[in-house]
Amino acid sequence: MIVQNKVQSKKIRILYMGTPEISAVTLKMLIEAGYNIVGLIAQVDKEVGRKHILEKVPTKVVAEEFNIPVYQVENIKNNYEFVKEINPDLILTLAYGQIIPQGLIDIPKYGCLNLHGSILPKYRGAAPIQRAILNGDLETGISLMEMVDKMDAGRVYAVEKVKIEDNDNYTSLQAKLSLAAFNVTDHYLELYLNGLLPGVKQDESLVTIAKKIKPEDELLTKELNVKEFVNKVRALAMVPGAYILVNDKKIKVFEAEKVDDIPNEIVGELIFKKGVYLTLKDGLVHLKLLQLEGKKILDDKSFANGGRIFEHAIIN
Repeated sequence: MIVQNKVQSKKIRILYMGTPEISAVTLKMLIEAGYNIVGLIAQVDKEVGRKHILEKVPTKVVAEEFNIPVYQVENIKNNYEFVKEINPDLILTLAYGQIIPQGLIDIPKYGCLNLHGSILPKYRGAAPIQRAILNGDLETGISLMEMVDKMDAGRVYAVEKVKIEDNDNYTSLQAKLSLAAFNVTDHYLELYLNGLLPGVKQDESLVTIAKKIKPEDELLTKELNVKEFVNKVRALAMVPGAYILVNDKKIKVFEAEKVDDIPNEIVGELIFKKGVYLTLKDGLVHLKLLQLEGKKILDDKSFANGGRIFEHAIIN
C-alpha cells in the first residue's frame, strides 16, 4: 500500500450513534483522543422519576459538552435522510437502541461499524452484558463488527476481551467494556479503513441470543439457588436493580454474596443477625446493600436497624 494514500482514522468524518452510559463514556474517550465526531444520533430524552423530569440521555450530555450536533429521532427506520446532509465517511454505533435500516447503512463510503458488548456470535441482542453475568461467564468483550440488516450478524473485525471478576456487576462491567470499546476502535479502525481487516464470518451454529431484560425478570425468588441469586443481583446492579418481594413490598438488592452452602429447612427466610441474610435451598446469602421501595439505599446493618418488620419474613 502507498503510504501517502493511507486513510487516517482521525481525519475521517465519523457519525456516532449511541444512547446509554456505556456509549457515552466511549464517545468521550474518542473525542478526547482526537477523532473527528461530526454528529451524534441518540434515542430521545425520557422522563424519569416520580416527578417525570425530562432527562437528557448520557451521550447527549457528552456531545453538548464538546459542541457536537445532536440528532434525536423517534424512529430511525423512517427518518434518516438528514444523514446525507451530515455527509459522514463512517457511522460508528454502540448501544444505540434501534435497528439501523439498510438505507442508512449504505450512506457512508466506509460503511457502518458496530461495537457490540459480547464475544460474537455469543449473545447477539439487547442484553449481552447482563446475560453474561447471569450465566456466570468468566469473560466477555467488545466485538468490532460489520453492520448488516440483521441483528448483530455481520463479520467480526476484531475483539477486545474483558475478564469478569467475581465482584463485577452490570455497572462495573459496563465501565470496563466502555474502555474496551475505545481500545478496539483505536487499535483497529485505521486498519479497517485501509482494507487490512477482512473480517471473520460468524458461525451461525454458535449463535446465542441475549434477550432484553424485562421488568418481570428483576424479581428474585426463593426458587433460585445461591449462585443464581447472587449472579442475578450482580447482573442487574446498579440499574435497574433486582428485588425480593416481602409482605407485598419491593426490596431491591444491589449487592449479595454467598455465606455457605449448607441446605436450609426453611427456604426464603430473612434473618437479621449483625446484618441481613437470606436462606435458600442450598445455602445462605448475605444481602449487603438494600433499598426498600421509596427509600434510600442502605447497607444491611442500617437496613436491619430500621426494618425489623421484615425479620423472619419469607420472600415470595
